[in-house]
Amino acid sequence: MRGVIMEKLYRLWVAIVSKLQSAVLLVLRLYFGWHFFLTGKGKLMNLDKTAGFFDTLHIPMPKLNAIMAGSTECFGGLLLLLGLGSRIITVPLIVTMIVAYLTADSEAVKNIFNKPDDFLSAAEFLFLLTSVIVLVFGPGVFSLDAVIAGMRGKKGAKN
Repeated sequence: MRGVIMEKLYRLWVAIVSKLQSAVLLVLRLYFGWHFFLTGKGKLMNLDKTAGFFDTLHIPMPKLNAIMAGSTECFGGLLLLLGLGSRIITVPLIVTMIVAYLTADSEAVKNIFNKPDDFLSAAEFLFLLTSVIVLVFGPGVFSLDAVIAGMRGKKGAKN
């Protein structure tokens, strides 16, 4: 009897918490999409400075890579914020964050097991994590992807 009550309570809890999924995805997309946009815009508005920084990191073709990274962050951030093409745009955002980790925070990557706090506290971590979450779980129902899927009559429009 007690086990049945616990199971019902657990199922109720899961149902309640599951209703928060799209709201959490919306908050993540809005916050990190906006900040991706701002950092990308900053790179593009200060292209020579960004290219100079990339050059100090020994990134080949620093100006081209500054344009690519800035454009990916700027326009990808806007798409992420809107929830448009979310599962597509997260791929170049993830690649950009991995490259940023490997170049700007290579010590954090090398010492991921010795000093995990350095890896987890790097600026790239939360951007990378958010991009992976949206790639895997989709943008949620509060997104243009869901609106478009709903208009096309597709099931699973929340993803």
